[in-house]
Amino acid sequence: MYEQHGGPEVLQYRDVSDPEPGPMDVVIKVALTTINRLDVVQRNGWFTVPGFTLPHISGMDVAGTVLDTGTRVTRVKPGDRVLVNPSMTEVPEGSKLAGMDDLYGKLGVIGSTFPGGYAEQCLAPETHLYSIPDDMTWQRAVVFPTCWMTAHHALFETGQLKAGETMLIHAAGSGVSIAGIQWAKQAGATVLASAGSGEKCEHALELGADHTCNNRTVDVAAWARDMTSGAGVDLVLDHVGEALWEASLLALRPRGRLVICGATSGDTARIPSLGRLYGMGLQILGSDAFRYQEFGEVWERYCAGGFRAVVDSVFPLAEGAKAQEKLLSNDFFGKILLEP
Repeated sequence: MYEQHGGPEVLQYRDVSDPEPGPMDVVIKVALTTINRLDVVQRNGWFTVPGFTLPHISGMDVAGTVLDTGTRVTRVKPGDRVLVNPSMTEVPEGSKLAGMDDLYGKLGVIGSTFPGGYAEQCLAPETHLYSIPDDMTWQRAVVFPTCWMTAHHALFETGQLKAGETMLIHAAGSGVSIAGIQWAKQAGATVLASAGSGEKCEHALELGADHTCNNRTVDVAAWARDMTSGAGVDLVLDHVGEALWEASLLALRPRGRLVICGATSGDTARIPSLGRLYGMGLQILGSDAFRYQEFGEVWERYCAGGFRAVVDSVFPLAEGAKAQEKLLSNDFFGKILLEP
C-alpha cells in the first residue's frame, strides 16, 4: 500500500486490517495479482482516476480462494476458486462497493479506487466473481480481467473487427497486445504487430502474428502498407499513444479505424493531415470501459479457447516495488505477477 504519491519507495509492505464483508460481499484469499501501468501512474501521481483516494492498495487483477462470505451470499462458498471482475458497475445494494458505477465519471474499480490485490485478502461483491475451472492455473486465470477484457472490448465492441480484415497492433510484448493478437487471430483476422526489439517480434510471431516489425528501427506506416500491397490496414489497436500515433493514422486504408485504449507513451497527439482524415473517411475511436454483461461471456470464451497466458515473471508481494520497476524498464514480455 502507499499513503502518499512518489517513487517506488512510497510502497509499504505492512499489516492492515482484514476486510469485513457486507451482506453481499466476499473476502478472497489472494493467490495472485498482476502489475498494470495504472498502478504506477497513480502511485507517482501522474494521473489518478476519478474517485481515487489515499491510502491505496493497488492490484486490479485478483484470483484466489473464497475465505469468508456476507450473510446474503449464495453463489459461492469458502474454498471456491474465483476470479474477480474489477469494474464495479451494477454492484447491488448490500455490498460495501456499491454506488460508484458511473462509466463516464466515478467508476469504481478494484485496485484503482477500491483496495485491490496487492494484499493477502481482498473484498469483492458476490456478483462480480467467476468460477475458475479446476484444471486452470492461477497464472492463466489472473492475466484475464484487465488485459484480455480491454483487448476484446476494443477489438469487437468498439472496433467491430471482422474475419478477413487486417489489423495492426503495437507494443506486442504488453498484456493487452498479447491478448489482442490472439483474439484477432481467433476471429479470422490477419495480424501485423510492432514491438521494440527483434526478440519481442519473434515472440509475437509465436503467438500467431502474421508479420512483425521493430518499431524502433522501421517506418511502421510504410511497412504496414507494404504488407498490405499498398492498401493499408483496416484497423489499428493502439494503447501506446503519442509515440506511434502518426504512424497508426498513416497505416490505415480508406475508412480504416484507429481504436485507442491507452496512452502509455504520452497523452498529447497531433493529426498530421485533417484533409487525409476526412478525405479518406478515417475513424478515430476511443474504447471505453467494458460492460458488466460482457465479462462472463468473454471469460467463457477464454476458458474454452485454448489461448496462451504469457507470464514474464512472478515476484513475492514484499517485492512489489521491484516488480513495478521492471514494468517501467519495458524489459519484459507478458504479465508481471505478484504472489502474496
